[in-house]
Amino acid sequence: MSHSNSEAGTPSAARYEIRPAQASDWPGIWAVLEPVIRAGETFTWDRDTTEETARSKWLKEAPGQTFVAVRDRDVLGTGELHANQGGGGSHVANAGYMVHADHGGQGIARALCAYSLVAARDAGFKAMQFNAVVESNIRAVGLWQSMGFRILATIPEAFHHPALGYVGLHVMHRKL
Repeated sequence: MSHSNSEAGTPSAARYEIRPAQASDWPGIWAVLEPVIRAGETFTWDRDTTEETARSKWLKEAPGQTFVAVRDRDVLGTGELHANQGGGGSHVANAGYMVHADHGGQGIARALCAYSLVAARDAGFKAMQFNAVVESNIRAVGLWQSMGFRILATIPEAFHHPALGYVGLHVMHRKL
């Protein structure tokens, strides 16, 4: 499965394709992941996560998937989806997305999420759940809500933001 945003009227600078990640995409994926991880503002990963650990956590196997938004072989953003739980909970997907700071505001996060919803449905998942959306990440919270996710709960002070101190983590969900 692949998706392109190159509809008529889209400026050429905004054109990109979303497709399953290939081994050769890893350097570009790491270039997206590393600054987000080091900033420690939106993901619950340790800020000193090594490249090797990030690779083992980010790259998924079926029925999960890792995917990229690319333009001219440059990775602009990346996402991954996997079963949120095992056993009786394995019908609910979980996903994460990161966009390179140089490419924010181009609709890439929205497109990555849309791609993952279709890919998750195609893989047999019945719903998608985000376990830890940082409450202060207002752009992401609004985006996920606009895509049909609801905040089911907020765990108070569950995330230690490097600038804001302790903030909540939202659990968000939508049916596929």
